[in-house]
Amino acid sequence: MRRSLMFLLLASALSGCGAMPPVSGAISGMPLPWPPEGQAAVEVEGIGSPGVSGEPNPVPIASVTKVMTAYVILRRHPLRPGDDGPLIEVDRTAADESSMPQESTAPVREGQQIPLRRMLELMMVPSGNNVARLLARWDAGSQERFVERMNATAHRLGMSDTRYTGASGNEDSTVSIAADQLKLAKEAMRDPIFREVVAQADTAVPGDARKLPNTNTLLNRHGVIGIKTGSGTAAGGNLMWASRVRGRLVLGVILGQAAGTNPVAAKAAALKVGGKMSAAVEQWLLRQAALVSAPGSTWTSTR
Repeated sequence: MRRSLMFLLLASALSGCGAMPPVSGAISGMPLPWPPEGQAAVEVEGIGSPGVSGEPNPVPIASVTKVMTAYVILRRHPLRPGDDGPLIEVDRTAADESSMPQESTAPVREGQQIPLRRMLELMMVPSGNNVARLLARWDAGSQERFVERMNATAHRLGMSDTRYTGASGNEDSTVSIAADQLKLAKEAMRDPIFREVVAQADTAVPGDARKLPNTNTLLNRHGVIGIKTGSGTAAGGNLMWASRVRGRLVLGVILGQAAGTNPVAAKAAALKVGGKMSAAVEQWLLRQAALVSAPGSTWTSTR
């Protein structure tokens, strides 16, 4: 009797919650504040997906591109926890690009020898475009050849609506959809070094006292442990995020917020939506955990 009552309570909790724009997914009833514009997708490890929202048309993803850059680099040059990896020399191009005002860059100097682990931090934390392109040249000899590897990897992961044209995301011609980027997020978060890097609040260029803060200001809120922001005039605000709640990994992607405005306002819009969505998932999971922990209850997840 008690078990039946708990089942009815859970069913009522799930069915009584509203959802926003066109969504489809395996978890019905998760009350997510889906953005009224752009695209979004969410998945909860071991449970399933509450769905995706928006039209799945390929759109510019800006610096979210760097997730694929980091993923390809780490697959070709794997690191273990505590391993800084090989030294990479900063070339003149990367040094010159560090002073480009129209891009997010890291203040590296020509001739510096910086370990791969720190290079990944300088690319992912302050979103250094110049470092992303430097890593591409270091790995493949040219950014063009590296982009071929990015697209081959996207094909392998089943990201059929994705096309990369650069390593940094500065090009509006790099396009994808939220569902494709969610596939990449799942794969990238399997790597312990990637997880460590995207969870850092800040980093610094060796020998430089300046702290370079993470562009993802959601870190450590609602269980958020990464992953990457991206913004541009055409792209709008974009966010790939990961959180951990009650031991479950939650992954989300938000694209095309406040597109056509300025990058600062667009990034703020994406982070605002990301904050609301990550908070909603956290609250839902905590409620389900409370129901499950009640005596005699059962909870079968939907995959």
